[in-house]
Amino acid sequence: MKATVCLFAVFALFTAAADAQAPAADQLLAAAKVKATTEHKAIFVHFGASWCVWCRRLEAFLERPDIKPVFEKYFIPMKLVVQENAANKALENPGAYALLVKLGGPSGLPYSAFLDAQGALTINSKHLGQNIGYPGQPDEILWFVHMMKKAAPTIAAADVKIIETALTESAK
Repeated sequence: MKATVCLFAVFALFTAAADAQAPAADQLLAAAKVKATTEHKAIFVHFGASWCVWCRRLEAFLERPDIKPVFEKYFIPMKLVVQENAANKALENPGAYALLVKLGGPSGLPYSAFLDAQGALTINSKHLGQNIGYPGQPDEILWFVHMMKKAAPTIAAADVKIIETALTESAK
């Protein structure tokens, strides 16, 4: 009897995990807009996938202890998963691909955009018609800095310098 109960519990756990779905993009955006309005910030939405090395690099950069507090001082970060492989389709946020298209993508991953607190596009990661992806080259870093300044005109020069210097050093 114990074995049957244990087997049922394991089956239920796997079934629940299989049925679990990533939150919908519109739900995440609605929450980000509320927070952005309350905190007087812009929204930074970035699209990625588990297979994308540059997406993981962007995530790691945004989580760095020297970058995260500076970045979050001006922006509400919002990650959306799109274009997953078949094995990881459950990671995708429903509606994220439609938002990606609305914001000017797809043009490779990672793809990012800054939105105002109402969710309107301020600027995206397309520079001269091409997606910069992870800003690792000098011209990409300059565009990313331009994006930040356009989305948050009151961003302090010292804070911009912290992010720009970190990107430049990580590109070496």
